[in-house]
Amino acid sequence: METPAPTELVLATREELIAEAKSVIDAARSRGITLRLVGGLAVRFHCKSLDFCERNHSDIDVVGHRRDANRIASLFALLGFAENIHVRMATDGRQLQFTRECRHGDGWARGGQRQDDHVDVFLDTFKMEHALDLADRLGLDDYTITVSDVLLTKLQMPSLEEKDVRDVFTLLHDLELGTVDNPGTIDVPYIARLGARDWGLFHDVKSNLALLRRRLDAFALEPAASDRVRAKLSRLEEAIEAEPKSRAWRLRAKIGTRWRWHDTVEEED
Repeated sequence: METPAPTELVLATREELIAEAKSVIDAARSRGITLRLVGGLAVRFHCKSLDFCERNHSDIDVVGHRRDANRIASLFALLGFAENIHVRMATDGRQLQFTRECRHGDGWARGGQRQDDHVDVFLDTFKMEHALDLADRLGLDDYTITVSDVLLTKLQMPSLEEKDVRDVFTLLHDLELGTVDNPGTIDVPYIARLGARDWGLFHDVKSNLALLRRRLDAFALEPAASDRVRAKLSRLEEAIEAEPKSRAWRLRAKIGTRWRWHDTVEEED
């Protein structure tokens, strides 16, 4: 039998990972447990321009409810995963991690994926450099957190990696900006409101919007598409600037970056 080309292997393993993520969420749903995709796979789930948005994905990240932590652990045990209890302890129960021996065959390794199946579960809050409270927002889409929240998980990073830049451009290229959290629509006022409550989040989102405008020309987009993405970046920036700020926000803004405004996230091995 003819051996698939490397690109075909990458695409096959990527589709397999997306299908597996959906099956996990469906298994949780059948047991009354809410799980929603976050991260790069959530971007991939919503993207339409596959020739632009495709990139490698190595694991599954989801968000669930903290009250369901033990039920989530039982679900993953049924699916053949073992919990890394150190993650639960180190995060004071805010995050869970599950692993199992890779079940995807040789193509998975040749596609550049991990040697084990790996799932991170954030509970109620997506906590990285900034904290995004998602506890009351997990029912707004069927398989992912809202695209507004997906975008914020990227824009909140003080330092964007290449894959995150591509993810943001994918969302802005394929999705419309709006004023409500309809499925597949980025809720601009929601993003602006969160920035108006937290100067640190505002600072990093605004800095990233400026960086993304500078980086846009390096990506292979048609001129009309590039113009649309650039206009969306500007609209987001205008919205977060215009949103009324509290006195506490203005006082924190005066201190600026002289005090740390975000947490430091340690890279996993």
